[in-house]
Amino acid sequence: MKRKIHSSKWPSSTILTTSTNSSSSPSSNTTLNDNGDQHQRYRCHNNRHYVQYNRNKLKTKIILTNSKTIGSSSYSSMLIMLLIVWFTINLINTNNNGIECTNKVTEPGDILLGGLFPIHQKGLNSTHCGPINKDRGIQRLEAMLFAIDKINRDPTLLGNIKLGAIILDTCSSDTYALNQSLEFIRASINTVEASAFECVDGSMPRSKYGWKHITGVVGGSYSEVSLQVANLLRLFKIPQVSYASTGTSLSDKSRYDFFARTVPPDTYQALALVDLVQLFNWSYVSLVSSEGQYGDSGMTAFLREAKKRSICIAMNEKVPQNADGAYFKSILQNLRTKPNARGVVLFLRAEDNRGLLEAAMQLNYSKYFSFIASDGWGKQDKLVLGVEEVAEGTITVELTTTGITEFDDYFGNLTQEHSRRNPWFREYWRDTFGCRLGDDYNPNHSLPYCDPSLRMNRHTGYVQESKVQFVVDAVYSFAYALNDAWKDLCQPNDGYCRRLKELDGENFYKNYLLNVSFIDLAGSEMKFDKHGDGLGRYNIFNFQRSPGTQQYYYKRVGEWSDSGLKLHMDQLFFGRTSDEHEDIMSVVTDSTGHERIIRIPQSICSKPCKVGQIKIIQQGDRCCWICTPCRPYEYVFNESLCVDCGEGRWPYPDKQSCYDLDLRYMKWDSLFSIIPIIISVVGMFLTAFTMLVFVRFSETPIVRATGRELSFILMCGLFVCFLNTFLLIAKPNIFTCALQRFGIGFGFAMMYAALLTKTNRIARIFDKARKTANRPSLISPRSQCFITLGLVMVQVFGTLVWFFLEPPGVRKYYPDGKRSEVILKCKVRDSTFLLSLVYNMLLITTCTLYAVKTRKIPENFNESKFIGFTMYTTCIIWLAFVPIYFGTGNNFEVQITTLSISISLSAYVTLFCLFFPRIYIILFHPEKNIRKLTMNSATYKKASSSVPTTSSNHEHVKLTVSEGDNKVYAATTSTTTTGSCVQSVMTSALVSVAAIELGGSSTIIPGGGNGGGVGVIANIQQSTIGGTSAAGGGGGNGTNGLTMINDIDDDDDNETADFVVNNSGGNSGPSTKASMASTIITETIGIGRPQQLKHSIVAHHSQSSTTETVAQDVQDGKNNVSLTSL
Repeated sequence: MKRKIHSSKWPSSTILTTSTNSSSSPSSNTTLNDNGDQHQRYRCHNNRHYVQYNRNKLKTKIILTNSKTIGSSSYSSMLIMLLIVWFTINLINTNNNGIECTNKVTEPGDILLGGLFPIHQKGLNSTHCGPINKDRGIQRLEAMLFAIDKINRDPTLLGNIKLGAIILDTCSSDTYALNQSLEFIRASINTVEASAFECVDGSMPRSKYGWKHITGVVGGSYSEVSLQVANLLRLFKIPQVSYASTGTSLSDKSRYDFFARTVPPDTYQALALVDLVQLFNWSYVSLVSSEGQYGDSGMTAFLREAKKRSICIAMNEKVPQNADGAYFKSILQNLRTKPNARGVVLFLRAEDNRGLLEAAMQLNYSKYFSFIASDGWGKQDKLVLGVEEVAEGTITVELTTTGITEFDDYFGNLTQEHSRRNPWFREYWRDTFGCRLGDDYNPNHSLPYCDPSLRMNRHTGYVQESKVQFVVDAVYSFAYALNDAWKDLCQPNDGYCRRLKELDGENFYKNYLLNVSFIDLAGSEMKFDKHGDGLGRYNIFNFQRSPGTQQYYYKRVGEWSDSGLKLHMDQLFFGRTSDEHEDIMSVVTDSTGHERIIRIPQSICSKPCKVGQIKIIQQGDRCCWICTPCRPYEYVFNESLCVDCGEGRWPYPDKQSCYDLDLRYMKWDSLFSIIPIIISVVGMFLTAFTMLVFVRFSETPIVRATGRELSFILMCGLFVCFLNTFLLIAKPNIFTCALQRFGIGFGFAMMYAALLTKTNRIARIFDKARKTANRPSLISPRSQCFITLGLVMVQVFGTLVWFFLEPPGVRKYYPDGKRSEVILKCKVRDSTFLLSLVYNMLLITTCTLYAVKTRKIPENFNESKFIGFTMYTTCIIWLAFVPIYFGTGNNFEVQITTLSISISLSAYVTLFCLFFPRIYIILFHPEKNIRKLTMNSATYKKASSSVPTTSSNHEHVKLTVSEGDNKVYAATTSTTTTGSCVQSVMTSALVSVAAIELGGSSTIIPGGGNGGGVGVIANIQQSTIGGTSAAGGGGGNGTNGLTMINDIDDDDDNETADFVVNNSGGNSGPSTKASMASTIITETIGIGRPQQLKHSIVAHHSQSSTTETVAQDVQDGKNNVSLTSL
């Protein structure tokens, strides 16, 4: 009969078969080999696998022809082959009674837990162990025994089920630990279902060798040990809980699906170390790690997190297994090649930390480095013994633990008799107290016997090891998980029931072990996360020397959890460094509220760049850089890139982002605006006042003589010039910019076109008068207005073309390219603006030339001189303005103020020079606002003989009019001595005086015959060119007359005559002639319609009876003819 047997200890794909017989005697299934040994064979259902063992010699052979039934991975196949080697060669040695010779702790119980502890340090090779590891080995082993004892005494856990253990030594080696762990799977390989057999008497068979199934394993300590063991145990679904392995890769449940731990992974520890480095502002550190899972995983996690926080690694050194002192010295010497990296992070195992400190002591490197160490250093006193000077100031990280007081009591009560339970306790006791036990197999006769009263306590150097709490938590995790399973699967009084025995390891791990949660013996919460890891909590210690002593100790200075780092900076001491002047002095507040200064070593390759600077990374070393400032208008996009903010934007002071610059333009309340506004407002007021005066007194001679029409055009131009100041100061926009460009040129054009028209008319009149008596064309006021308008329209047309070529608008201007300020200006270039004024400059230049040309005209035409003075001053203003305007192009306020004032000054010059003298006469001297000649004396002298003559028998008389210190030369007159020519001379001369007083010129045309008439053509002019006057001579003896003088007031009204003197019918004779002469003289000088002469001219020699006598007096200059002031 064939029966299938499914073993829960084998993978489900492995099915064993066996043949049974009702007879108790060996059947065909039981055979003898050549030596007579009896074998029991269990053949697999597929007839391809069989298990065969020798009952006498316990040699088991497993033949696998298809490894996929055991494990799907090549690594699983390798482990199975390792089992084959172990079973077929010599991994365990047994005698015929099944007693093992290998040292181990065996604690009997219904349910067994395995235990792996580093009782000894690593030996020279994988088959030998080193010295005993007193704290990490013995204390942790005893913690497991302590926990088992306490659980077995607790009635609330597991009922009456007793918990036992098998504890092995790993010798701190992964290969040795894997070798030892095969002990845990022996029962899984050799045990089959008991129901497959029965004894002759019907009872259940029992194993001769007492192999029992291991429910779970506590351990190992080092991560590389746990990795190897976990790979083995997972094949047999045996759960494993480590108390010290922190390797990050063990959290990978796809590979280590039966592994858990009561400590957190190195990921958390790496975070704590990075937080410490960052808190000290270290950006350039070295890293030293142990070869193996612990160091590799810690280093990887630290590097990953350091990269996120821009912490650079200067050197990354790795310590191989079994490294000697020379190797540690070479590591330290390599670290010294990066002197700026004074911070060194250590991810080393305890023995490697010790080796590094001893090498630093030998090299006298105690002041060159500041160490931050992982829990591989923790707070172990033995590690720093004898090398305290080098270790001083080290910051260490240790898992947060709370001492278990009950364990201290338990360990303190252990005696040398305890060696019967713990086979390594004898060695520990001997090494701790320096004595030997009485039953030592290899006694050292130099050592005394141990005193039975010796105990472990603080006086003998006992300190609870940091991982004791986590060992106890691991044992209790199994206990609570088994307790939950027992409650679910068994009855209260069943004890270790069959269902619990048959509980699958995978079910137990996932549904019970990972779900435990309890308060441990230290009062801390214990539970696993979804990866089977413990909670991440660490204490931060600082190795310091007690003040005033040579004693050193670990001072707790902070803590770390997933909520962050809490560090008491005031309690830190880093020890003395070689470059204390480079240390950072920090002011901190201690727990009492007092401030104190602590010294923190610097660990940077290059000092952090200042605000607004970027890093130029040195080739081959990204951790060192040269700081280069960004341009003023750039912001720091990242640590190595500056980015332009863009036009109109500027970086904030921190150079991290940009903001829009405030647009700058002329403000109404600015001093640069107030000054030109005041000047302009005063000018507008004065211009308006002038216009009002001219309107009010428009019919007075002096206003009429100025040429009213052109004067009003000129004043409008002045008003526009003053208005331009407001356009220039106003905030630029399309409208104001267009008005600026139009208004400036238009105002100037109105001013200078009117002045040019005036000066041109004066020049043409004088030129024409010297050549002919005909009246020049286009000199009437109406004609002059059209000429002025035409000149202005040229400017308007040019401005319109300018608008078309360069449409008005606004632009943002950045002075000197600095871009720190944005000036809102009209969209016109300075060169274009000046080019638009070329036409006005042409008007000014032409007007100036005319002013120069007419500078020597008679005094009565002194308006030309005022125009000339105006032009000269205007040229000076604009010659000064142009360099100032271009020289202040970067200061828009000065530029606009200069332009505004220059325009206003040009208008002021015209206003003061041309209008204010007339305003002064009109308002303050109205008596002069009449048509008369005002002078002190007039003397008529004989002209020089050099004066050209008109005929051989004519004399030329030059008339000189004196008024104060000024002399004006009248036109040369020609006379004839025929008939009553003396009268003609006198009359013509005096008419010339009258004409000069009115600003004109006269030409005397002699009459003919005795008593002939006098011909006079007088061009009378005040401020503008007026009409012409003509006088015709009378005929006949005793008849003489000045018939008509036309339009002397320049109003173009063509009146018949302003005055008419017609003395006719006089009798001939000297007296009559003299009387006639006097009359004509009187009427000629006293010009005026309503005004009558109040005085007469008194002539010396008036008693002369003949005209010739008077004439002769004039010719000879013997006697003067004086005119009394009117």
